[in-house]
Amino acid sequence: MHELNGRVAVVTGAGSGIGRALALRLADEGMDLALGDVQREALAETGELAGTRGVRVVSRVVDVGEEHEVEAFAEQVYADLGAVHLLCNNAGVFMGGRVWTRPAADFEWALRVNLWGLLHGARAFVPRMLDQGHEGHIVNTCSVAGLFVGPGSAPYTVSKWAAFAATLSLAQELAMQNAKIRVSALCPGGVTTRIHESERVRPAGLRSEPGDDSIFMNEMIRATVENGIPPEEVAGQVVDAVRAGRFLVLTHPAYAGGLPEQAEALVAGRLPGMPDFEWRG
Repeated sequence: MHELNGRVAVVTGAGSGIGRALALRLADEGMDLALGDVQREALAETGELAGTRGVRVVSRVVDVGEEHEVEAFAEQVYADLGAVHLLCNNAGVFMGGRVWTRPAADFEWALRVNLWGLLHGARAFVPRMLDQGHEGHIVNTCSVAGLFVGPGSAPYTVSKWAAFAATLSLAQELAMQNAKIRVSALCPGGVTTRIHESERVRPAGLRSEPGDDSIFMNEMIRATVENGIPPEEVAGQVVDAVRAGRFLVLTHPAYAGGLPEQAEALVAGRLPGMPDFEWRG
């Protein structure tokens, strides 16, 4: 999808980080915006910043883990803006810890946002986008953790591998239909966001007591984030991928070399190692 000016983009998790950077870059490209986030004040701030670019902006507080909220968001977007050409399912949270030590609530929360958020977004918007008959694009924010598994972040990693599988399935299914909609799996590594502060948006009913493992991994993620690339750089990569129709978007060049290494280990029946580049951001 080469032409963005005058078209409509949806961005979830738009209140901060990659979501805000995406919203502002797409506004600079001349796209009207539909912005969703669970954080009301942060969402309003992004909307105000985007509005200064001279585009139409629709904002709605949305918990992407709730299907009815995402469906209501889609209804509002089509009522107010008339179409959607670019869907960025970007909302995400981080939860660290081991498989056997973290409670079910940690896995439920991570899956609720990181996986079900994508699924709810696809189910609410893709049928409408197909009915439009126009070319379009979907960008799902997965993670480099959806490609490489590292110890100590089981809730997050499980949810992001599932998100990558959902994205690949969606892309293949749309291709089989000869749809005019392309799909990208955005797999960021270290980016200067607040993902290490995800607890600030955790629902009260899914809270848990922190453990040594989750505290340790949160500190590791904080260090990775501090040494990461700016979210504006990621937003630029996304725009390039949309225009090129690229499926896999790796934010750090070093990640590409890890894919064949992992494949070789799996073909040989070996347990893949943790790529050391991941600790370097």
